Amino acid sequence: MIEFKSVSKLYPDGTRAVDDFSVVIPSRKTTVFVGSSGCGKTTLLRMINRMVDPTDGVIEIDGDDIAKTEPVHLRRGIGYVMQNSGLLPHRRVIDNVATVLFLNKVPKPQAYARANELLDTVGLDRSLAKRYPGELSGGQQQRVGVARGLAANPNILLMDEPFGAVDPIVRVDLQAETMRLQRELDKTIVFVTHDIDEAFLLGDQVLILEKGAKIAQQGTPEEILANPASDFVANFIGADRGKRRLTVDSKVKPRGDDLVLIDAGGYAAGVISAPDGKLATGTASPKSRSISNKTSQAGDA
Repeated sequence: MIEFKSVSKLYPDGTRAVDDFSVVIPSRKTTVFVGSSGCGKTTLLRMINRMVDPTDGVIEIDGDDIAKTEPVHLRRGIGYVMQNSGLLPHRRVIDNVATVLFLNKVPKPQAYARANELLDTVGLDRSLAKRYPGELSGGQQQRVGVARGLAANPNILLMDEPFGAVDPIVRVDLQAETMRLQRELDKTIVFVTHDIDEAFLLGDQVLILEKGAKIAQQGTPEEILANPASDFVANFIGADRGKRRLTVDSKVKPRGDDLVLIDAGGYAAGVISAPDGKLATGTASPKSRSISNKTSQAGDA
């Protein structure tokens, strides 16, 4: 578990990137920070591995204040995946994946064996191990970046807009791969994105942030879709509603007395309430259900 307690970050130029931020990030779940550029989401992420230290407040991992842990030691126990993969261009794929293992003094044969296993884990052929990053596609490079982040088998994996630089088709594949890995590996993932659809697809818990990392709303995708906390949230989650295509074959899943509509892409698209108050099951029928999502109406159906 990761906990922020009244955390603030004031930069020397006077910019207050984070202002009195408090939240609990549960273990073995995916928590997504989503918001516009400059809202402080990446600063929050980098505070977890002490790439940025707070000006005020405390950050704890499993009850321990991370300020008392030497930064390099802390980082080697936390996976980190960044945009554009951040691979070392002059080192082979297998050496990139094994970087943290080498730093942790793991003997080369064991490090290479682990690296090859991780290529399997992220869906890359081992024949790519001897290639250099420049010989791979953007999607393959990002998979290598994920493999490197997992090399030391960390409990925590930080992902800073990892799919922002790839084309939409590859991005969908990488999102699906991330969900598969989470099901198999059961990590505590903190994911940063500016894309609300990506946040709703990947997040067990989503935090919509305003400037200064102020929490505009926190909850599951279904809770946020059903009850936007403010006009800001309603506008933010409605900005890309054209992506949420509703069809008669859209899937539903129960939440309390309502049904959550899941579109063909796997995104939470709205909440459906049966007119008689009884919970229905099966596929969505636009003629017999009403969509109660205030920001994503059935006009896209």
